[in-house]
Amino acid sequence: MAWAIEGRNCLITGATGGIGRATATELARRGARLFLVCRSRARGDETSETIARVSGNRPVEIFLADLSSQQSIRALAQQILARDLPIHVLLNNAGVINLAREVTADGIEATFAVNHLAYFLLTGLLLDRLKASAPARVVNVASDAHHWGTIDFADLQGEKRYGWRPIYGRSKLANILFTRELARRLDGTGVTVNCLHPGAVATNLGKQNGVVARALLTLARPFLRTPERGAETAVHLAASPEVDGVSGQYFHDRRTKRGSAESNDPTVARRLWEVSERLTGDLLHHPRPL
Repeated sequence: MAWAIEGRNCLITGATGGIGRATATELARRGARLFLVCRSRARGDETSETIARVSGNRPVEIFLADLSSQQSIRALAQQILARDLPIHVLLNNAGVINLAREVTADGIEATFAVNHLAYFLLTGLLLDRLKASAPARVVNVASDAHHWGTIDFADLQGEKRYGWRPIYGRSKLANILFTRELARRLDGTGVTVNCLHPGAVATNLGKQNGVVARALLTLARPFLRTPERGAETAVHLAASPEVDGVSGQYFHDRRTKRGSAESNDPTVARRLWEVSERLTGDLLHHPRPL
């Protein structure tokens, strides 16, 4: 039976704005049941009501979490699993850009924590449910900005040298490497995992970095894609029967794309997985002391 999104349960992080909100809205229009992960109850409720109104699809539920906190991610996973429902699509979308280095409550550089480790930890905690729900899909929002970075295991969190561009690029490279390695580990389970470059999209990403950053983003907006256009490939990977059985691939404009040489290196992917395990600790029980 061909894949159809109608009636399937879709969990989306970073769903209150930009690409996440546009993706959620389109999936709701197609009849998906949405579980949206948000930081703010007020923004989550507003997003839920708006999506329900414009799509005519009422099944939209909100979960609150701070994806920079491993404790919060674990609590989120517990809440989701307690619903005792299948998870057919997990769309890891939430992300940050920080011009200055910040450290999370777990002692981890914030860009790497939110953009990579949150994907890694949440997916790991939900993996048994995804397998039980198969056929199921994991979709990771990466970026062509991965060309800006490299996986420097000697300075993974930018303690020795920090620049927002290579650090952000590193986190997006990690998204692709995580996708490749997870696909290898999930082979034969009925769960596929793919990632995507949404294009240069006009969103609020990076606006927390002050007046200058906001001004630059405003100036660039006319040259950027709309969130709806940016969401097209995410929707394709979540909803289209055309990608049935496709796994471990990097997409742009609904087509596979090779990515950088490092993003295709299985040795780097496996080592990053091992380091990510150490940084998140025992996926099912307690975090490793940092």
